[in-house]
Amino acid sequence: MAHTALLIERLLQFSLQHSLIGELDAYVARNTLLDLFGLSEPWADGVPEEHLDVPTVLLDALLDDAAARGLYDGEVPALRVNFEARIMGAVMPRESETAVQFEQLRQTQGVRAATGYFYGLCIASNYIRTAQIAKNIKWDYPCKYGRLEITINLTKPEKDPKTIALERLQPAASYPKCMLCIENIGYAGRVNFPARQNHRVVPLTLCGETWYLQYSPYVYYNEHCIVFAHEHAPMAITPRTFEQLFDFVTQFPHYTCGSNADLPIVGGSILSHMHFQGGSYAFPMQSAETLCRYRVPEYPDISVETIRWPVSTVRACGRDAAQLIGFAGRLLETWRCYSDAEADILAETMENGSPTPHNTVTPILHYDEKKGYVLDLVPRNNRTTEQYPEGIFHPHREIHHIKKENIGLIEVMGLAVLPARLKEELAAVADALAAGSDLRSSELTAKHADWAEGFSGNYTITAENALDIVQKETGLVFAQVLEHAGVYKRTPEGREAFLRFLNCI
Repeated sequence: MAHTALLIERLLQFSLQHSLIGELDAYVARNTLLDLFGLSEPWADGVPEEHLDVPTVLLDALLDDAAARGLYDGEVPALRVNFEARIMGAVMPRESETAVQFEQLRQTQGVRAATGYFYGLCIASNYIRTAQIAKNIKWDYPCKYGRLEITINLTKPEKDPKTIALERLQPAASYPKCMLCIENIGYAGRVNFPARQNHRVVPLTLCGETWYLQYSPYVYYNEHCIVFAHEHAPMAITPRTFEQLFDFVTQFPHYTCGSNADLPIVGGSILSHMHFQGGSYAFPMQSAETLCRYRVPEYPDISVETIRWPVSTVRACGRDAAQLIGFAGRLLETWRCYSDAEADILAETMENGSPTPHNTVTPILHYDEKKGYVLDLVPRNNRTTEQYPEGIFHPHREIHHIKKENIGLIEVMGLAVLPARLKEELAAVADALAAGSDLRSSELTAKHADWAEGFSGNYTITAENALDIVQKETGLVFAQVLEHAGVYKRTPEGREAFLRFLNCI
């Protein structure tokens, strides 16, 4: 008991140091935590002075203690994460306090100071799980398109059998409607839905409507943010979308911001709630070289170009936001109804007697001091065939051993988010290649055998270089993934087909 009480005081000290709470708030927080842990008295002796960047070591000790005393089922990782949010919820500022502080900083010190404060708050509260994020495996892959970034994402732990069993017993629930809804703030969570007591957002106004800014708990890059609409309405790419993106980047010129597409297969993981993603980060796509420049007479103050990138992209640059928004709307309108059977592009097909649309765009916007606004518009098509049942412009089956998930906004920009299983599998492939073992004899390596045997003859593989070679070849596969997702291939025929579309805008 005494040990627990001391841990509580150390957490309060951390929270005061990081301005999560004030001196008076500490009394409330202490009593809340004493109640949570079933203690009648606080720690009465001194507290060793320490300065921690994150509260992970304190939370781990408190969580172990809570599990040992039956406050939650310690064998279920999801419940451990939820109880952690409950602990940190006791030392968080109120939502309104966070919003006021953000706006005050934005008005007095500028928007960078405001986002810096808010991002720091999300780290200090362990909403952004830096200890888990640090486990991600990352490397760069230089290729003909420039630099691609590869990440094996270990931030989201895979579900264990007990969690899966408990999920089946959960009653149907419709609150919150999804993981992006505003009602998530302070939500206690359940075994199949994350707790959010340590979650905070800040309100924004985009084009006269209420939106919110939050950070991703599993940041894939610096200040990985999510900008979501107040209303729970599905993803939509419309001319209004471009206006909202420009409004956001105008307010936050140090952030890149983009939207997943609004159709299955080519969209992201959450199509039920309108949102954008962005952050203070220079994505590989932004450094892509220009291929061809165009002028659109109706929009004289902007430049239009195609770029050397595996996913077909139209880039428009300029300082006149209205012209860029107008051009984007025109491209979207043209692409929505554009078909080119020779290039496997059909705007719609009939399914069960009803037309099913297939064309949409992935828009990405950032501000450059020299060029002004830089708007990347990526045509997408989600049509399937018997040959490509997962999607014509989707990773094809021969590379599903590396990546079979949807290619959304982040990956279009050149940052691969690969599944956690690859940590163990790629290491096993490297070990087998170095040892000359049969790749088909192990469950970990069998699915990768054709691929690994295909490149192994190009190298002298040793125990020292095997993993580097496997990672390099994985980068090559990601480049192929993006090529598969591009509607126009980097061939003479593909370039001609792309030009046919551009001439229609």
